[in-house]
This record gives sequence, structure tokens and C-alpha cells, in this order.
Amino acid sequence: MLLRIHTEPSERGASYDTLLRVARATEDLGFDALFRSDHYLQFGGHGRTPGPSDAWVTLAGLARDTRRIRLGTLVSPATFRSPGQLAIQVAQVDGMSGGRVELGLGAGWFEAEHQAYAMPFPGRRFDRLEEQLRIIRGLWTTPGDQRFDFAGEHFTLTGAQPTLPPVQRPHPPVIVGGTGAVRTPALAAAYADEYNAAFVTPEQAGVQYDRIREALAGNGRGEGSMRFSVIQSVCVGRTDAEIARRAGAAGEELPGTAFRGTPAQVTEQLARFAEAGAERAYLRLLDLDDLDHLELIASEVLPHFAS
Repeated sequence: MLLRIHTEPSERGASYDTLLRVARATEDLGFDALFRSDHYLQFGGHGRTPGPSDAWVTLAGLARDTRRIRLGTLVSPATFRSPGQLAIQVAQVDGMSGGRVELGLGAGWFEAEHQAYAMPFPGRRFDRLEEQLRIIRGLWTTPGDQRFDFAGEHFTLTGAQPTLPPVQRPHPPVIVGGTGAVRTPALAAAYADEYNAAFVTPEQAGVQYDRIREALAGNGRGEGSMRFSVIQSVCVGRTDAEIARRAGAAGEELPGTAFRGTPAQVTEQLARFAEAGAERAYLRLLDLDDLDHLELIASEVLPHFAS
């Protein structure tokens, strides 16, 4: 199972320099990828500085300032950007990174965030998400000498020029998540390369993975065409005091599903998700100044999951 680092700048605030330090540590320590959330408003109204940062501007910088790790979002709200704009941005960052970008895309849920920055918060967001996925994939895969048209209920494109050809073929991987029993599996089977289960138990993840497999079969896709992943907050320490200190520094109450404990305990928790079918685990790191935390995970947990 691949271990990936996930950052949440919206929780505590983070400058580009802070995220770059985490990205370079992630790369140097042997992790597979660095992902970040895509939010403009801090949760809980903490008002910490620095303020909001844009996910895809950040990833464009990291594309040039890193060499190996994969980069992406978990997840970009479909309400933030038009599908054409997002397709162009992701394809461009894919080129800047030499083909290391992945797009996690969700329907959008944080209404206060949209109100704060004058962004529409429409209804039927799941239907809009499906159309966006169709448009993005279409713009990525249409030959450069042709034009892309789309007539949907929510979006219409007429004579759109395809994006710069992404380095990755046929396109950068698309990640979809959610816990729905019907619509989410159908959406993932139709458009996604990876399904992500967020903040669930291994048993819950296994049930959802089985639903995705069933939807893949119904869509004529083999199970090997989908990657299965999980995201959880992480808090690792050698002692109870170190664990408690890191949990307190996280700035939020850790959920019961978090990867929390000694290196041996967290290794065991990750192994249970691997047994349930997870091939990738996103470790949600909240204190971005605690690089010792990353080093501990790299030295005592990561070796158990070498690819």
C-alpha cells in the first residue's frame, strides 16, 4: 500500500513556503505523494494567518519545486471553477510537473465558504459534478485539431479548444469519493480512476469498495482499472505523552477513525485497511510545522508498506 501525505492548509493556515517544506520532506523521506485540500475558508472560524491559498496555484509551484512525488487535490469542489477552466489548469500543471498530477473532484459542500467569496452554491450539485467530469475528460481527450462541444442541463460548451495535451495519457487520474450506495459507485465506475473512502472504518471501506467493484462490472470495466484508497487524520508518537501533544497541536478533535497511536499501532491500523482492499492511504497531517512527525512515520511506519 502506498502512503501519501495530505495537507489541510484551510485548518491552520499555511504559506507556500510552509507547504514547500512539507512537500520536500515528503519527497526526501520516501512518501509517494503530497495532496492538499481545496478550500478558501478556515474551518471553525479561527481566523489564523496566513489566510486562504489556492490549491491549483500551490500545485503549480510545487510542480516546479519538486521532482518525484505525485501531486493533487482531495478534493477540488466542482463549484469553485468552471469545468473548462479546471480542465485547462490541471492539464497545464500536469505539463509543469512532467506528468505527476491527479485530480480529486467533489460536488462541493461548504456553503459558508461560497457565501464568503461570492461563489454560487447551486442545487443539484451531484448532477453538475457528473457533467463536469464528462466535460473535463472530453477536453483532455479531444484531438488538438478538433473542437469540443457539450450540451448538458447545467453546462454548454460550443467550439471549445482542447487543453494542452496532458503528459499523462489518456489523461491525469481522476479521483472520486463519497459514501453513497448507488450514485457514488455509478459515478466512480463511469469516470474515475481511483475511489477514495474518507474517514471510515475498515469494514465500512470494504463495503464501499465492493459496491464500486459491482458498478465497475456493470460498466464493463475490470477491477484492475480502479484504485482504492482511504484518507484519515494521522497522529503518531512513541509515547502516550507525544501522541497527546500531537493530538492537541492538530487544532481539531481527531475522529475515532484517525490513524492514532504508536508506530506499531498505526501500522496495524493501516494493515486493516490494506486487508479491506485499500491500495493507497492518505495521511492527513494537520500540524505542518511538525516535520519530526513526518520523519517518525517515514522511519517506523512507511517501511512496512514499501511498494
